[in-house]
Amino acid sequence: MTPMSHAPVDWDAVRSAAKAATEFSYAPYSRLQVGAAALMDDGIIINGCNVENASLGLAFCAEVTLLGKMHMAGYGRGHMVAFAATDQYGRRLTPCGRCRQLLMENGGPDLLVDGAPHPRPMRELLPDWFGPEDLPTAIEDTDNG
Repeated sequence: MTPMSHAPVDWDAVRSAAKAATEFSYAPYSRLQVGAAALMDDGIIINGCNVENASLGLAFCAEVTLLGKMHMAGYGRGHMVAFAATDQYGRRLTPCGRCRQLLMENGGPDLLVDGAPHPRPMRELLPDWFGPEDLPTAIEDTDNG
């Protein structure tokens, strides 16, 4: 299912939901409050925020909490149409590498990701990605080597 099969994306609503999520952010170390929001294929918007801890490498990106909420709400892979992330000031943020992988696997190559100068499909942000279809081959190669 591609975003083109849906109504045009209301980017103002998605960005607003991302910025609203920053109010729940726990970022005492970086002071970078991040919110993320995704438009589902049925028009629902789900958001999430970043959650840091003293072991900074174990922090949860806003995308991670969003995906947890998405799955808890009963949405599976392929239901995301559009995604946006912002800081507490509403500045657009591009997902980090780990989050691009998570968004690709859960949203697919046609997921539109907000950013400057314009939204782009995930396939442009993460070309040649490693996905579930690569696992059987990777396991077979390990067994033979």
